[in-house]
Amino acid sequence: MHVRYIDSNRRREVRQFIRFPFELYRACASWVPPLIPDLTLVMNRKKHPFYHHSKAAFYVAEEAGRILGRLAVLENSRYNEYRKQKTAFFYYFDAVEDASVSGALFDKAVRWARQRGLDRMIGPIGFLQGDGIGLLVEGFEHRPALGIAYNYPYYDTLLHKAGFNKKTDYFSGYLPGDYDLPQRFYAIAETVKKKRGFWIKSFHNKRELRAWVPRIQDVYNKAFVDNFEHYPISDEEAKAVADRLLAIANPRFIKLVMKGNEIIGFLFAFVDVSAALQRNKGRLWPLGWIGLLREFTRAKWVNFNGTGLLPGHRGVGANAVLYTEMARTVHQFGFEHADIVQIEERNVKSMGDMNAIGVQWYKKHRVYEQTL
Repeated sequence: MHVRYIDSNRRREVRQFIRFPFELYRACASWVPPLIPDLTLVMNRKKHPFYHHSKAAFYVAEEAGRILGRLAVLENSRYNEYRKQKTAFFYYFDAVEDASVSGALFDKAVRWARQRGLDRMIGPIGFLQGDGIGLLVEGFEHRPALGIAYNYPYYDTLLHKAGFNKKTDYFSGYLPGDYDLPQRFYAIAETVKKKRGFWIKSFHNKRELRAWVPRIQDVYNKAFVDNFEHYPISDEEAKAVADRLLAIANPRFIKLVMKGNEIIGFLFAFVDVSAALQRNKGRLWPLGWIGLLREFTRAKWVNFNGTGLLPGHRGVGANAVLYTEMARTVHQFGFEHADIVQIEERNVKSMGDMNAIGVQWYKKHRVYEQTL
């Protein structure tokens, strides 16, 4: 068994890296394939905005012509400059249940990071803000939300044997479509709307939403300064994130909390089209788009993957405005299930709010770290 560097200029090698998990999870009913065009773009060093400031390497472990694992390792220079750190990240880890395979992949990644003067490794954390974080460690019986990792239970053991320990956990929660938000949230929301002049901005089409991307980018950069994985995203990265999200977003599910003409918060909700991705095996062409569009009209799940308030507007009732909009979205569009996606365990305020509205925590993803 040996580890091979993937030359991202060679289509065949890129295809091998992308296709491996399709084989690994072929018999797994819960795994949702990623959109293949998204992964192809991530490995395109000329087009993806990450490579305009940072570096990455891709590896596969193979034996007798059979791929047994894969891994990406990243040096995010913008993150390290902003945080004044020397951190490497890993992403796209998949492997058979063999510690020698995962160990060889991480040995190669650690060597790559040390050669660049980096002194610790964290992951899984991806190439852009908004990429799914962590490995699944609880809730294997459930299908993941859009863009969020699903993996076999043995991955946690492989990470520990490779020298990693827990850094933090992210919890995802469930709400049934017929749940009743406690009435006090509606009362608080109406009071603060009148007292502080808060109102909800909704969107009618993707063109209108795209025009607001620069303003959303600005508030996003300000809202998450306390998150350990945060760094300010560039205009190019904001466009890449927007392009990806607009491909699967219904503009009516994107809500902004406004105070006058100022954005002070946001709520991002997405129709869960995972079933279509499973049927299409991650492909959009030639007929994948048809299945995706059909799923928008019949999906029973909605994912809430992104809520935030500017620091100056927290603790004054604006969170109640967000949560009442969340409830209205579920009820107005007739969803039967809602997935509250990835809240970090150290975000005590958000965790407490979710407990108060009745969220049942049912999936947990873990981020790992290792000193190099």
